[in-house]
Amino acid sequence: MNLFVKNRKRYYRSKAEINVVPYIDVMLVLLVIFMMTTPVLEQGVEVDLPAANSQQLDFTNEQPVVVSVDKKGRYFINIGDKRKNLDANIIIARVAAAISLNPKIQVMVKGDKDVAYGKVVELMSYLKQAGVEKVGFVTQSPDLK
Repeated sequence: MNLFVKNRKRYYRSKAEINVVPYIDVMLVLLVIFMMTTPVLEQGVEVDLPAANSQQLDFTNEQPVVVSVDKKGRYFINIGDKRKNLDANIIIARVAAAISLNPKIQVMVKGDKDVAYGKVVELMSYLKQAGVEKVGFVTQSPDLK
């Protein structure tokens, strides 16, 4: 490797090179770290789903809006802070905003199997207020139990 290059006028000038190998090593390490931590991230609130024979849906373009009800009857949504208990007005506003951005977005209800039936019906009325016309229910396949 030449550190000095002879120019036409017969004087020497230093040739600057940047060694990028250490940067590539750092980027590969970061890539591996992100690949390992991504599956660990939780997808919403933990809900014990009821078992039912149902059809698997295909979400090719975008993720659906998932509103969850835990066994204590608290509401959660997969938009924004997923671990924060939300009241009805916030649920209605966030779902309505998602529908205004994409009228064809799918809305799913993920209810715990031990939650009171009235809480799911209450959630359905909130979704109707937000402008949702069709709602899907998330269940767990009996084979996976």
